[in-house]
Amino acid sequence: MRAEDLPEIARIEAAAYEFPWTEGIFRDCLRAGYGCWVLARDAELLGYGVLSVAAGEAHVLNVCIAPHQQGEGHGRRLMKRLVDLARWHQAQRIFLEVRPSNPRAIALYHDLGFNEIGRRPNYYPARHGREDALVMALELLHDAGG
Repeated sequence: MRAEDLPEIARIEAAAYEFPWTEGIFRDCLRAGYGCWVLARDAELLGYGVLSVAAGEAHVLNVCIAPHQQGEGHGRRLMKRLVDLARWHQAQRIFLEVRPSNPRAIALYHDLGFNEIGRRPNYYPARHGREDALVMALELLHDAGG
């Protein structure tokens, strides 16, 4: 992800979510040194992901595929890349939050080996108040040989 990608990322974010991140939030993630990645085909931006890694843990902060590109396996490809990056950074586990109202994402995360480990009450803004977040985690096994 580069600064010049941010207007398109913000457009995809706004199309995909009722309560989107702003372009400024993505800019702050770049400045903070988070792993900010895009998935592109030719000149078209298909999606993006933001990964924070610290103290042996990784956290998927945002992952999104453009609505008109969803259902084609791009989300799975992007999530596998984020998991690989967490492993490369030697994270022991990777966390994420997801809305209970997003069953397609939950199914993908389960399929990738994530398990629900908790719930954050009133985590997300919602049309009629707040929505909980499911907290999911994946233990990353490392080769003992190094």
